[in-house]
Amino acid sequence: MKNIFNITQDNKILFLQILFVTVMLLANILGIKIVNIGPVSTSVGIWLVPISFLITDILAEVKGKKFVSSLIWSTVLILIFSFLFIKLSIIAEPADRFSQTNGAFTTIFSSSSRIFIASIIAFILSQFHDIWAFEFWKRKTHGHWLWLRNNFSTIVSQFIDTVIFMFIAFYHMTPQFTAAFIWELIVPYYILKVILALIDTPFCYAGVKWLKK
Repeated sequence: MKNIFNITQDNKILFLQILFVTVMLLANILGIKIVNIGPVSTSVGIWLVPISFLITDILAEVKGKKFVSSLIWSTVLILIFSFLFIKLSIIAEPADRFSQTNGAFTTIFSSSSRIFIASIIAFILSQFHDIWAFEFWKRKTHGHWLWLRNNFSTIVSQFIDTVIFMFIAFYHMTPQFTAAFIWELIVPYYILKVILALIDTPFCYAGVKWLKK
């Protein structure tokens, strides 16, 4: 009788794929919540984005660039579908007996199309750069030094993600949001992302070992 705890590699890969999509959905839905981390005011989504890069690095190490590319495009379609359905839900007329809660629903789930477009573009460019850079450093190191390709690919990709999102989402949104002001927002935000990326290195090793086992 097969041991119910004997999880196959296919099941592990499926779990990571589901987790990746879940992380990206939560990052977009919960991104409106702003918290203070020391002197930096940031979205709670900042805790989720490094997880997405960690997952793609683990999968790229074991399954390769082509496999991860398919996952990224599938996630893009899911994010677009989710955004459109949320917009449709906001437009839909609420039932009379529950109309008093509609305002709160709209406030929570409303987000500008500009921010969503910024999020999608930043996601696509940063994730595809991540898997390209990961493969590049894997070839350069002949498959050694996982810590190097994990960090080098993620740190640059996080920079791409942060800069593209900030400028597309907020540049000239109001007179205050000049290029200089946006860079002031980017620098501490990016430094925090780099710290989180460095922290995830042992988890990358553990994830690859778990997936290969």
